[in-house]
Amino acid sequence: MDQSKPLKVRLTFSVILVGISLLFAAVVTDHWAVLSPSVEDNTTTCEAAHFGLWRLCTKRIFMQEQGPREKSCGPISLPGDHNCSYFKHFTPGETSEIFEVTTQKEYSISAAAIAIFSVGFAIIGTICVLLSFRKKRDYLLKPASMFYTFAGLCIIISVEVMRQSVKRMIDSKETAWIQYSYSWSFACACASFVLLFVCGIALLLIALPRFPQNPWETCMDAEPEH
Repeated sequence: MDQSKPLKVRLTFSVILVGISLLFAAVVTDHWAVLSPSVEDNTTTCEAAHFGLWRLCTKRIFMQEQGPREKSCGPISLPGDHNCSYFKHFTPGETSEIFEVTTQKEYSISAAAIAIFSVGFAIIGTICVLLSFRKKRDYLLKPASMFYTFAGLCIIISVEVMRQSVKRMIDSKETAWIQYSYSWSFACACASFVLLFVCGIALLLIALPRFPQNPWETCMDAEPEH
């Protein structure tokens, strides 16, 4: 048995925990994308927005002048009146006009549902790894690695669905948003995909039995007959 295998498993699991933390941060926060509306010349305030998988937050802030003819709404970190509401399709009592379009509603529900699958796979994988730390349960590392890989794939699919949602929202004539940028929750989701997918593959390779380096190694390692 490879004496360094337990150490490799623990190091890989430590990196996976970082990926899971980033995954949870991306799922529960609402800074996936920042939206900016068109700016009129005679206005001093504008309403920017940021949103995630579950809710939309708007902020009325003062416009920032960048030049004699150029103005922009934001940055959104500036102080202003802040208002957040969960999407109407998740909480029927809330209002969120920006997602009233059927296409945006479907994209939003799909991204949230796929992200929930990703969290579920990550939790099941973690349970398998913790159980594998007991003696003679190394076989649980293989399904755990697959669950982590599936979790990474699910969150990157959710990222792509959200990206398409933002793009369609900007292109739609029914919304006032004309500019967008991705924020730190989006970056957390992308980083969690890299860590979970890569470490899931690495954990699978660690869990696989070591191939003999020499043709006679298997015979020499065999238990003697009594």
